[in-house]
Amino acid sequence: MNKANSTTITSAAPAPSQPMVRWWRRWPEWIHYATMAWTFVYGALGLFWALGGSGFPFGLLGDPTADHSLFRQAVPAMGGTLIACFSFIGMIALIFSNRRGAVRVIRLLYGWSAAAILCFAIPDPRALMGVAYAPVSLIAFLSGQSLHYLAFFTWPVVHQYICLLGGLLWAASTLTCYRQMHNACSYCGRKEGRTDHRISSAARWGTWATYAAILAPAYYDMTRIAWLLGIPFGISREMLHDLQVSGADWAGAGLALVSMGGAYLTHGLIRPWGEVFPRWFPLCGGRRVPPLLAVVPAGFVAILLTVTGIQVIFEFMWSGDFENWGGTTPLLLLPLWGIALGAAAISYYKRRQGNCRHCSEADLP
Repeated sequence: MNKANSTTITSAAPAPSQPMVRWWRRWPEWIHYATMAWTFVYGALGLFWALGGSGFPFGLLGDPTADHSLFRQAVPAMGGTLIACFSFIGMIALIFSNRRGAVRVIRLLYGWSAAAILCFAIPDPRALMGVAYAPVSLIAFLSGQSLHYLAFFTWPVVHQYICLLGGLLWAASTLTCYRQMHNACSYCGRKEGRTDHRISSAARWGTWATYAAILAPAYYDMTRIAWLLGIPFGISREMLHDLQVSGADWAGAGLALVSMGGAYLTHGLIRPWGEVFPRWFPLCGGRRVPPLLAVVPAGFVAILLTVTGIQVIFEFMWSGDFENWGGTTPLLLLPLWGIALGAAAISYYKRRQGNCRHCSEADLP
């Protein structure tokens, strides 16, 4: 096996002194066990639900607000049994992931499938709402108002974030397995004897992806700001009146401001201040921006945007609501926004990757 695949690299540069930073940077060494632990616990929960335990998070019986969920018809007996069975298969796949040949190929197929289901099939628009309304609720709280934000996080919604965590664990674990299968470094993905030209290529397509992610929510922002100003842009005057009476026009404008703030932060993915904190920034001024500080939030939001956007498109195709097009059509751009933001985050990560401390001094040129 290539030395770059070894979990212990004796020639690597010394790790940082901070224990948390050192632990995080060595993620390929523990991600396999973290994924196994998550799968075991989730499988045990599935068995508990199958045997009649309370708290089944799927289906309209346990979650009356699951109108947008793909699993709204699920029942505990069948759903819990399937969760337990697939988790058991996942444990077997993780245990035998070091085998070669067809076993490893099956492990990769199962891993990517599990990651896709956990990240893109189980969450629904409520997962994005929980993130998007956080800044709005904070501003409302500071101004003496309350949107009852914490009441939004019922167990089914919290369960969606747990599944997102599991999906990310499965994706990272499967990526490590894929790199080992192709004799690449488990940390950076570079292969032995190959010159890495990804940085210059990522800079080119990453710029276009970043600007697409910045412009994608502009249509949504314009409609919501217009409603706050009393302009019925894309909606009837009756609907505008209802929004003003309920205060939803302020909530929509708040989400638009959050979107604009996100667009500004997205711009940092291709700007110098996205790599080095500005001098005026408190505590961190002039210091290097940790790449994961930008990549992790951007990737997380990209997943939620894509999931919500896909479900919005299906619902729009079924309903065909063109009367109040200003309220529906801006949301059809959510998949474009999510995909572009994800691509921009990947490009940023590749540009910031630099020399790998785990393989640059081993047997890579």
